[in-house]
Amino acid sequence: MPEAIALVGNPNSGKTTLFNALTGAKQAIGNWPGVTVERKAGKLRQDKTVVIQDLPGTYSLSPYTSEEIVTRNFLLDGELSQVLNVVDATNLERNLYLTLQVMETGRPLIVALNMMDVLKKQHHRQINLDKLSYALGVPVVGISAMNGTNVPELVDHLLTPNAKTYAYPEYDPRVESALSLIQAQLKAYPAEKRRWYAIKLFEQDEQVVEKVQLTDKQQDDIQQTIATAEKLFGDTSDAIMVNARYDFIARVIAMSVVDDNDFSESWSDKIDRVVTNRWLALPIFAVVMWAVYYLSIQTIGTIGSDWLNDTVFGSWLPNLATRWLNQWQVAHWLQSLIVDGIIGGVGAILGFLPQIMMLFLCLGMLEDCGYMARIAFVMDRLFHKFNLSGKAFIPMLIATGCGVPGIMATRTIESKQDRRMSIMLTTFMPCSAKLTVIALISGTFFPGQSWVAPSAYFIGILAVIGSGIFLKKTRLFAGPPSPFVMELPAYHLPKFSNITRSVYSRSRAFVYKAGTLIFASCVLLWFLANFNWQMHMVSQNQSILRDICGVIAPIFAPLGIGDWRATAAIFSGLIAKENCVGTFKIAFGGGTMAHFQSQLQQAYAPMAGYAFLVFNLLCAPCFASIGTMYKEFGDTRWTWYAVGYQCGVAYLIATIVNQAGALVAGTASIWGLALAAVALLLILFGLFVKRPVTSNLQKAI
Repeated sequence: MPEAIALVGNPNSGKTTLFNALTGAKQAIGNWPGVTVERKAGKLRQDKTVVIQDLPGTYSLSPYTSEEIVTRNFLLDGELSQVLNVVDATNLERNLYLTLQVMETGRPLIVALNMMDVLKKQHHRQINLDKLSYALGVPVVGISAMNGTNVPELVDHLLTPNAKTYAYPEYDPRVESALSLIQAQLKAYPAEKRRWYAIKLFEQDEQVVEKVQLTDKQQDDIQQTIATAEKLFGDTSDAIMVNARYDFIARVIAMSVVDDNDFSESWSDKIDRVVTNRWLALPIFAVVMWAVYYLSIQTIGTIGSDWLNDTVFGSWLPNLATRWLNQWQVAHWLQSLIVDGIIGGVGAILGFLPQIMMLFLCLGMLEDCGYMARIAFVMDRLFHKFNLSGKAFIPMLIATGCGVPGIMATRTIESKQDRRMSIMLTTFMPCSAKLTVIALISGTFFPGQSWVAPSAYFIGILAVIGSGIFLKKTRLFAGPPSPFVMELPAYHLPKFSNITRSVYSRSRAFVYKAGTLIFASCVLLWFLANFNWQMHMVSQNQSILRDICGVIAPIFAPLGIGDWRATAAIFSGLIAKENCVGTFKIAFGGGTMAHFQSQLQQAYAPMAGYAFLVFNLLCAPCFASIGTMYKEFGDTRWTWYAVGYQCGVAYLIATIVNQAGALVAGTASIWGLALAAVALLLILFGLFVKRPVTSNLQKAI
């Protein structure tokens, strides 16, 4: 059986970067038994018999989330030879808290002190690795996972048999006395686990209390010991253990760390004084996101997209295919399928690849340099004003790439109500698939206007905030928000390899999706748009697709898109949001991108096009995301509640957008304005009139 090494660490400690460096990012992906938390494992480059098991990032082993439970259970009961604990050298005090809890399990341990290069640049703190190793009693290796510094030395430690045992951390003598009394009640359990069980029983950890089998007398004796300690310290037992660990950490820091100037301000702190300022943070964030979308949609990204749309998929490839097909005397219907359905439909989507890659590049740089972590901190401050959990913004950041991992990232939220609400709202953010719709609408109806693309991002945020205000007033989601604690990594220059890997993996997923799911969708849509019920090839206005969608189309009339083409695009977006663009082009009969955009301009008013954008931004996501929602909810009714709520919000807001545009243009109708007024009143009622529920209903639905 291969040797297993558990990789543990705080979020943002560089654990994933080190995992990639050790394994070459050749991961085996799956789920942990019994839970829907993703597990990652990879073989060590230098020795394929050694498996690195990347455990979910956690701040402690006191489990509240599914990630923390997975990490703790694997450390206690998993088959592993040793633990590799990644510690952020720039946040030593906070990271050592997890280190002590790992040591309490008694597992063989090696500490990888990461980000030593960043610490060196700060010039105000020095860590003596030998003294730190002596104080903890375990090997400590200083590394930089990003630059690869000392990673070979770390591998040597991993491959060297580590039979040395270490002493458990010794805390306050009064705490140790209480732990000894509790251990005396646990003689039926293995000696190497008694101390850990004693600590957890002293902390009154609910899961351990339920797991440990004790007699009534043993339970009474333990409770009496805990009560005595709480009276002696004047605090709760769990708080006593927290303070005891930090007291131990303070002694370790005093022995091994030299602060040249505790009061000096690093350049990272100076930047934070501006970008996290109470008044400047949000305006700066708005400017940054405007710049991101401007570069992606309006300038640099557009250069590549225009070339692909106009040259490659607009003329060169269709003309080449048509010439070859004519030479081969291919049937007309098959020529239409290849040129209009496949090249036209899939090409209309792939044409936006440069813009998507530019967006991934910009977001990757912001993430890698540490800025997006600050935005999570800033949004937490904003969210809390509306009784929302700042933790919900992390999944939303992830969802800008894809809604599926964004929904899965809600697992880090402890509160069941907050987690369910975050699952419902995360897909309001524009993912890469929705970017194709954003690029199409902004380029067709609002050329040269740089506000359109970033407005989609901020509409998503406003929809989240507004929905949070309303949903928190209902019985299903009432209650205080979950606390949000995270480390802010020091700013650093983005690493080229990290950025290119991120852009490549995300872009490859986009192209793969276009070549598989979207390819099949375009073939099906072409058939429905070119054949009637008698299986005769006809024009689009006499097709099966027109008959089906024509029945549903009047529902979308208040949005200004009440024709069968827009309806077909909306429903095909449930398969994949990119399909909206391909479906439109197939439904309008193909042709060049310029001709296609001209047809859109003739068919819809600009604000109707924007309403189409808003609706597809906020309505139910693709089937893959809906399936992930179902998996995370674990309940069919909750999934339907989420889909229904998303579609309802999208319909109300898109109606208001289109009718407001029609009012300004002088084309509004009485019934349209009346419907928009009703929609606006419903939103205002939910935000400002509806009273919050005073009791917090805990019943699971």
